[in-house]
Amino acid sequence: MRILAVDTALSACSVCVLDAGAAAPAALRSEIMDRGHAEALMPMLADLERDVPGGFATIDKIAVTVGPGSFTGLRVGLAAARAMGVGLGIPVVGVGTLAAFAAPVVASDGTLVVASAIDARHGNVYVQAVSPGGRLLVAPRVAPLREAARAVGGSAVRIVGPAADLLAAATLDLGLQAFTDPPQRAPDIVWVARLGLAADPAHAPPDPLYLRDPDAKPQGHARIPRA
Repeated sequence: MRILAVDTALSACSVCVLDAGAAAPAALRSEIMDRGHAEALMPMLADLERDVPGGFATIDKIAVTVGPGSFTGLRVGLAAARAMGVGLGIPVVGVGTLAAFAAPVVASDGTLVVASAIDARHGNVYVQAVSPGGRLLVAPRVAPLREAARAVGGSAVRIVGPAADLLAAATLDLGLQAFTDPPQRAPDIVWVARLGLAADPAHAPPDPLYLRDPDAKPQGHARIPRA
């Protein structure tokens, strides 16, 4: 099976094509960016396709990050993945951003709980934790830092993701044991692909995982009443 993976959830625009069982992707493109995913994604996909033998006609499945992440970025990736799935007549699956951060660590280190953390601003983080074997311990949620630290800090924990340092500091402040990896701005697109290969389309739909309401609120006070 060959999968196309797309990630625009955070501070990168990344795509790759991976064959099941392969150690390395057939093709990969990634660029760090905080904005501009909408303008970058389609040219990046076109460039990627040129490096894939047989082009996207050889793709069997598409995986896309569903969040948590930027509201705008998520919509860009999801719209592109869904449209390509319809056009190619292939399934599209959603991969959680927090799970994508944790996956390579769980695969390489089976000794510690692994928590993923993304800054949700205003003293909050998006957080998820899994056991050394990959079993879900803390479901994806948004929580204040100290609350998140209590949730993941029942035993020694390895913390990954863009807010790893923030959550580790809060965990240590509670007298709990925490280790961190260097903070990452976005998940590894190859691991998004690997999780996508394992995902069942019936249980991993490409729907956005919004854990809180957007910061921007529509202004309705000056709206003209309907007759």
